[in-house]
Amino acid sequence: MADTLDVVIIGSGPGGYVAAIRAGQLGLKTAIVERDKRLGGTCLHRGCIPTKALLWTAELYAHIQEAAEFGIDLKSPAINWAAAMKHKTKVVTSGANGIDYLMKKNKVQVVKGHGRIVGKSKVEVVLTEGGGKQVLETKNIVIATGSVPKSLPNVPVDHKLVYNSDSILELPEIPKSVIVLGAGAVGCEFASIFNHVGSETTILEFLPHLLPIEDEDASKELEKQFKRRKIGYELSARVEKVEPAGKGVKVTMQTPSGPKTLEAAILLSAVGRAPVTEDLGLEKTSIKPEKGFIPVDDFMRTTEPNVYAIGDVIPGPMLAHVASAEGVLAVEHIAGKEVHPINYDLTPSATYCYPEVATVGLSEKKARERGYDVKTGIFPFSAITKAKISEEGFGMIKMVSEKKYDEVLGVHMVGPHATELLAEACIALRLETTTEELGRTMHAHPTLSEIMKEGAEMTLGTPIHI
Repeated sequence: MADTLDVVIIGSGPGGYVAAIRAGQLGLKTAIVERDKRLGGTCLHRGCIPTKALLWTAELYAHIQEAAEFGIDLKSPAINWAAAMKHKTKVVTSGANGIDYLMKKNKVQVVKGHGRIVGKSKVEVVLTEGGGKQVLETKNIVIATGSVPKSLPNVPVDHKLVYNSDSILELPEIPKSVIVLGAGAVGCEFASIFNHVGSETTILEFLPHLLPIEDEDASKELEKQFKRRKIGYELSARVEKVEPAGKGVKVTMQTPSGPKTLEAAILLSAVGRAPVTEDLGLEKTSIKPEKGFIPVDDFMRTTEPNVYAIGDVIPGPMLAHVASAEGVLAVEHIAGKEVHPINYDLTPSATYCYPEVATVGLSEKKARERGYDVKTGIFPFSAITKAKISEEGFGMIKMVSEKKYDEVLGVHMVGPHATELLAEACIALRLETTTEELGRTMHAHPTLSEIMKEGAEMTLGTPIHI
C-alpha cells in the first residue's frame, strides 16, 4: 500500500500548482491531480497568458501603424493571424513545460485524471489514460478546481457564431466585426484586441459603465479612451435575443434610448465565470456550496476537517494572483507555519486593454461607505513627459486618501503600462504609506512612474506640473 500523502491538491491552475510548489518546499509529501492534458489551468491555457500574447501582437501592430510619427518608415504592415496564434501557443507551451519542471524539482507527484473526494482523507482519481482508478490516501486535501465561462440563458454559445472566452482563443481568422457581451476585464481586453487588428467592435454592458467594479472615474476615463479609439459600446443594455443573421449574428436589446438591434460577424459572450465544484464528492463531506462557491475561513479551511479550498471555487476575486496567495496560505497553514489572513482590500486588479487599467485598494465610493473622510486627486498622463514622447499622453491616475492620518486608501490608473506601474502602489498601500510620503519620494525623470508622485501631490493640493 502506498504511503499516506501530506496533501493532495485537486487542480493545477495558478492556485493549485503554486500550492504544490510551496508544499514541496516545506517538505510535505504532495500530489497534484489534473484532468487536462497539461498543468497550468485556465490562466495558462485559456485565460491570462494566451490573451495577453494576442494583446501584445495587437498592440504592437497598432504602434507599428503609427511608426511614421516617430521617424520610422514602414510600408504596408499587416497582421498574420496564423503567426500570432502560433506565438500564443509557443508561450503557453513554454509555461506548461516550466510547471512540469517545477513539479519534478519540488518532488510533487502528478496524477492525470478527474479527482473527487470519496471519503475522509481519500481522493479517487479516474485516470486520463487507460480509464482506471487510483485512490490517494492523504492527511489534507486542497480543492483548486477553478472556474469555467458562463453565459446568459438567452445567449447560446455554439462556438461558430457565438463564442466564449475559451473558444475565441482558437478563432481561425480575424472577423470583420465583433459584438462583445460584457464589459468586465475579459470583455474589454478582447474588444481591445479586435479593435487593434481591424475588426469593427462594439461592447454591450448591462451596468452603467465599462469595468463596472472599478472606481467610477477610472471607468469614465476608459469610456472616453475607447470612444477615441472608435470602440463602440452600449451601456445599461439588456440583451433580449441573439439569433443568426445571414452569415453573422443579430442582437436585439433594450437600451436607455429604446430598443435596438446590432449585427456582427461573431459575438463573444464574456459575462463572467462559474466555479467548478460539481462532481468533486462534496456530498461525502460537510461542505455546503453557496451558489456554487465553497465557504472557507481566513485560513482557507472548509467546514470539512483537513479540507481546504482556494481560488475561483471560493467567494472573492477570481484572479490568478489571488489564487496563488491563497494556495501558499493554505499549505503553510497545513505545515504549521505562522500565517496571517489575506487582506483582500490590497488585491491588485489589472485589465490589459489599451489603455491599460490598474487599481489597488478602495475606490472613492467604497472608502466613503467605510466611513472615511476622503480626499482625492486626479492627475493626467498628458502632463507626464515620458508619456508624450511615445504619443501616449492619455489617461490618468486617481488617488484616494483619508484626511485624518493622510493614509493612501486606493490608487486607480488608466494609461500606458498602468499594470506595471501599479506595483509601487501595491507596496505603498501594504506599508500604510501616506500621501505626503508618496509625494515626497523622489522619482526618476523622465519616467511614467512620475505619475505616482504627481498624483500624490495633486491629492495634497500642491501639484507642480499642472
